[in-house]
Amino acid sequence: MIPGLLGDSPHRRFDPLREEWVLVSPGRTNRPWLGRREPEPPTAKPAYDPDCYLCPRNVRANGAQNPDYADTFVFTNDFAALRPDTPLTAWSDGLLRAEGQQGTSRVLCFSPRHDLTLSSMALGDVRSVVDVWATQTQELGERYRWVQVFENRGAEMGASNPHPHGQIWAGTALPGSAVREEATQRRHHAAADRRLLLDVAAQEAVGPRVVERTVGWLAVVPFWAVWPFETLLIPLQPVSRLPELDGAARADLAIILQRLMARYDGLFDRPFPFSFGWHQAPFDGRPTHHWQLHAHFYPPLLGAHVRKFMVGYELLSESQRDITPEDAAERLRLVTVPVGDHVSA
Repeated sequence: MIPGLLGDSPHRRFDPLREEWVLVSPGRTNRPWLGRREPEPPTAKPAYDPDCYLCPRNVRANGAQNPDYADTFVFTNDFAALRPDTPLTAWSDGLLRAEGQQGTSRVLCFSPRHDLTLSSMALGDVRSVVDVWATQTQELGERYRWVQVFENRGAEMGASNPHPHGQIWAGTALPGSAVREEATQRRHHAAADRRLLLDVAAQEAVGPRVVERTVGWLAVVPFWAVWPFETLLIPLQPVSRLPELDGAARADLAIILQRLMARYDGLFDRPFPFSFGWHQAPFDGRPTHHWQLHAHFYPPLLGAHVRKFMVGYELLSESQRDITPEDAAERLRLVTVPVGDHVSA
C-alpha cells in the first residue's frame, strides 16, 4: 500500500509493462456531472434472433449461411481488417513510410445462444472457448508474427452485433503494444532472471488490488491502471502463450473468467461493457522465456450511466484516472458473485 497522503492526493504511477505514467486524481468523481449519460442496456434478448448475422442457420451480410452450429463457430470476417493476399510492399519518402500488412481477421461465436455471454454460459462451454482460443493461436502462429485474441463487449465498446462473440486478428507485423511489452519484459528478465509479470503477481498476491484468485490465476486492478475498473489477468506459472496451458490451467481459467465477468456485471447491475484481450509471445522465432501470457480488461464505465472519456489532458499529455486502483478493486470485491451452474464458488 502506498502512503496515505500520496494515495489521497493527486499523484502519478508508473507502468513497468509499457514504461508510461498515469495521473491518479482521487475524488474527481464527486464533481457535478451534466455531460453524456449512458442509456439503459437493452432489454432481455431472445435465445435465437432471426435477424442476427451470427445466429445459427442465418444468412450473413455477404450472403454466406451459418451452419447449424451447436457450440463454437469460427469464420473469416466478411469485412476483414487484414487479408492474407496483401502485397508486402514497402514505401518511403523522407520521413513518410508505409508498408503492406498481411494477415487475417476471424470471428469466434462463443455460443449458438443469442442471449448469453461468457459470464452466463455453462462453465464447460467457457472452457470450450478457451480451447478454441488456444487452437486458433497455434494455427495462426505458424504463419503470422502476432495473434491478437480479443472481445469487444457491448455497444459502448463498438460491438456491431450483440451475439456473444469475439475476434482473432493475426498479422505479419508486431503492433506498438507488442513491441513495448516485448522490450520491457525482455529487459526485466535479463536483469532479474525472472518474468516481469510473475514478479508483479508475487508482489500483488495478497494486496489491496486483488479482485479474484484461483489456484493458477490472479486477477488484479494494476497499480498503474488507466481505465476506472481495468484488470489484469495473469497465470501464476510461467506460460508464454495460450496453447501452452494444460488442462487444469484451462479449466481454472474458465472459472476465474466467469467470476471476474460476473463481478463486472454486478458492479452496476447491468451487462458491463469492456474490451478484453490476450497478449501472448510473438511468433517471431526468438526465445519466449521472458514473456508471460496475460489478459487486459479495459472497461469504460465510471458509474452505471457515466463513462470515462480519454480526452483533453489524456490525449495531449498522459493518461489520467478518477478513482484509485485500490478503491476500484475493493468495489469489485464487494460484488456478490452468484453460485450456480455457470458461476463456480
